[in-house]
Amino acid sequence: MIYNIEELSKNKTYHLMANTIIPRPIAWIVTKNNGIINIAPFSFFAPLSAQPATVVVSIGKKEDGSLKDTMANIQETKKCTLCMVDEYNLEKMHYSSAELDKSISEADKFDIDTKQIFDNFPPMIESATVAYSCTFNQLIDLGDAQTQPVVLNVENIFINEDKEFNPVARIAREYSLLGKKIKAPK
Repeated sequence: MIYNIEELSKNKTYHLMANTIIPRPIAWIVTKNNGIINIAPFSFFAPLSAQPATVVVSIGKKEDGSLKDTMANIQETKKCTLCMVDEYNLEKMHYSSAELDKSISEADKFDIDTKQIFDNFPPMIESATVAYSCTFNQLIDLGDAQTQPVVLNVENIFINEDKEFNPVARIAREYSLLGKKIKAPK
């Protein structure tokens, strides 16, 4: 079957892409503004370049059409800490996707411990195995889009080398572990 994107609703297009571009890594982004720690996951996320080190994250809007707190905070503070999700953090990461008032911290609401490791950046998820401190680069204007891609410069990378990294990926509405590794052909 061929789907003509111009004939589909935004919701249908999203579901077709989310169900077929798999697995998708999850960027668990921490921002801080006016003393409130905001934590939210985004699975429309990918590396963009290694030189310069950049990633792109597509951030949707709230139900009322306003900016999600993560996007508003990145635009205002120009900084975030992006953590990768592993199986240990799956449940708290999932709960942190709930839309809360900007005055409520997901760290407090869902008992997510954070720690400060990057100077002048929001804290990272304490139990995360991998984290990136990032600065705002640019927004990509897609016109009347449901989501807006934001390009982030990677300034520092933290890797807890004492833990095995078992990342969680998004597959449609479910989550998945990567499973069996396969060697590349020679």
